[in-house]
Amino acid sequence: MRNIQIITVVVSLLLLTGIYFFADFKGSKNKKPAQADGHTDHADPMNPSADIETLDFNKYSIESENKLNAEKKKLIASLNEKATKSNTALTYKDVAEFWEKENNLNMAAFNYKKAAFLENTEKSITFAGNLYLALLQKSGEPGTRKWLALEAIECFSKASELNPNNTDTKIALATCYTEGTGETMKGVTLLREVTKTDSNNISANIILGKLAIQSGQFDKAIKRLELVLSLKPDNTEALYFLAEAYKGSGNKQKAISLFEQCKALVNNPEFTKEIDNYITTFK
Repeated sequence: MRNIQIITVVVSLLLLTGIYFFADFKGSKNKKPAQADGHTDHADPMNPSADIETLDFNKYSIESENKLNAEKKKLIASLNEKATKSNTALTYKDVAEFWEKENNLNMAAFNYKKAAFLENTEKSITFAGNLYLALLQKSGEPGTRKWLALEAIECFSKASELNPNNTDTKIALATCYTEGTGETMKGVTLLREVTKTDSNNISANIILGKLAIQSGQFDKAIKRLELVLSLKPDNTEALYFLAEAYKGSGNKQKAISLFEQCKALVNNPEFTKEIDNYITTFK
């Protein structure tokens, strides 16, 4: 069945991001934070990614094809020609699936996006956006991250036009701004739109809680994250960030207790080791 494998990849990447969310967060502490949750003054410029050179996708595409053997070069040339001539969603999906089998998900995402915009349905465009977002959350190269973020923003913006009431799309778009381009306040504005109509939205409150921690507003973070846990006590992401918030506020014992709860719920040896090592840095 078409797209089954790629959907599995997207889900797997998002799950990995959920399990090891703390890695990116801890790495971000060296950055000067934005005043993200309740203040208009903030340290970030309007677009911190402006000076980052975006991945040259045309060059990347050529390099990707040059790595193929002769037989595969011939096949992708045929698929590309067919897609260009017919300009249909089906032919671009064929190209995407070729790159998926080659484990080049950047190339796959680019062609799934082309197919999605030709189909022009919320479902297909959101699918492409989610793939870009998953790849963004696993990439560490600034130029690639910027390219993935911009591609995902285009997808989620279009999906929002098709269905302005989809809060999941707004949250995904906000994530692209906060994690991809560093345009924190754009993301916060979208997240506040969500919580204005749905104050108990778990995803929006977790992200706003995380941003509040990054800007040193620990009381606001605690309030949001405790709300999430009152609704969903086994949410490991909320537990982790709540522990960070208590640590930041000076309550180390409460933080350690929450880290231990998070560790028990995740029940993953690598995660346990990371948490134990982290606790020793402030215990």
